[in-house]
Amino acid sequence: MSAPVVTRFAPSPTGYLHIGGARTALFNWLFARGRGGRFLLRIEDTDRARSTAEATAAILKGMAWLGLDHDGEVVSQAAGAARHAEVAHQLLDKGAAYKCFSTQGEIEAFREAARAEGRSTLFQSPWRDADPAAHPDAPFVIRLKTPQDGTTVIRDAVQGDVSIGNDQLDDMVLLRSDGTPVYMLAVVVDDHDMGVTHVIRGDDHLNNAARQMGIYTAMGWDVPVWAHIPLIHGPDGKKLSKRHGAVGLEEYQAMGYPAAGMRNYLARLGWSHGDDEFFTDAQAREWFDLSGIGKSPARLDFKKLENLCGQHIAVADDAALLHEIVAFRAASGQPALTQAQHDGLLAGMYCLKDRAKTFPELLDKAEFILTSAPIQPDKKAAKALDPVSRGMLAELTPHLQNASWTRDDLERITSLVAENHGMKFGKLAAPLRAALAGRTATPSVFDMMLVLGREESILRITQAAASDTA
Repeated sequence: MSAPVVTRFAPSPTGYLHIGGARTALFNWLFARGRGGRFLLRIEDTDRARSTAEATAAILKGMAWLGLDHDGEVVSQAAGAARHAEVAHQLLDKGAAYKCFSTQGEIEAFREAARAEGRSTLFQSPWRDADPAAHPDAPFVIRLKTPQDGTTVIRDAVQGDVSIGNDQLDDMVLLRSDGTPVYMLAVVVDDHDMGVTHVIRGDDHLNNAARQMGIYTAMGWDVPVWAHIPLIHGPDGKKLSKRHGAVGLEEYQAMGYPAAGMRNYLARLGWSHGDDEFFTDAQAREWFDLSGIGKSPARLDFKKLENLCGQHIAVADDAALLHEIVAFRAASGQPALTQAQHDGLLAGMYCLKDRAKTFPELLDKAEFILTSAPIQPDKKAAKALDPVSRGMLAELTPHLQNASWTRDDLERITSLVAENHGMKFGKLAAPLRAALAGRTATPSVFDMMLVLGREESILRITQAAASDTA
């Protein structure tokens, strides 16, 4: 019986959660969740000078928004320094590592000479095979003994077999002269101790895998399944950066993209399941497999993102959608909804979410709910409130007082008033939009009246009929 799948996401808390990092977290989450496995979170905070509590909080917040729940407690890499150092000393005892007393000046002199002679600048320590009896009483680092010939083969689930000549690998430092472990050692020890079976990460770590395998081999540990995924590029094919637009995950929340749409788009960015573009979380968990990840960098496409987000908004549960809109308004610094606005949005969601690609678009359609009487029409809408139109609105009001307030009855009454003036309903729709919403682009007037209710609708129409805005 195979061991249960364990994946991890291991960001460095030195800034915002990059959209590429979010996709890496999503791939790990999907792979584990689809196999009944565990998805772990480790904060790689060994760089104490650059790591901040604020960045850690931003990572956790971003993952929570994206809906990527993790198993167990969040692991701090820095907290495991003693364990990392312990493994370095075990490697030393095994003869798989050695003490190197070379100074920085000596290392630089070696490299300068190598450059001058046109040979490799990979440092070759004179202490690799030195007799311990010859060791001086001086500061030292612990280096891993890397094989000096042959090749290291990375068996990668995405990239295939990648061979790297061992003569291209140096004897990397495991423990600094002050006794602190380096990142490359800490990653391997943590992944082993956490039981990680699959390391799914960006392909900028591919060369690191060859160096890290030396630690696994020397310690007699099982090497995890490697899966190095291509990075995300901008629309122009160049590495994604701020010049292409938003790169931090929190920016996408603040722009009003729904989390479900974001998950769908990020999953599809570099991975495919046939020709499927739109899919649910349940389908993504069921379908996701490493074999579906492409080898070429994916390109960010905002039109595809918006299209998918629009589809997810359209099928979302109304209450869940409203809950996310409340969070969006908070994330983008907008005022909280009043209870009346909250109730109105929930009641009107059926006519708001269709064809809205983002929350700002949805809320723009919902302006008739968010605003309150008296309505101040914009310039374009105000033109529809000419004397004739205001007279028609005044004529309409008493009929609405006695309406059953169903769509059929509202359609019948408004059509009747329009016919009395020898015109079709379309001529009455514009002044009604101006009266109910103060603008020309709105949901249907009947949807607005049904959502607003009899009292509020009649109030707005009455005020518009009495106004002199034309």
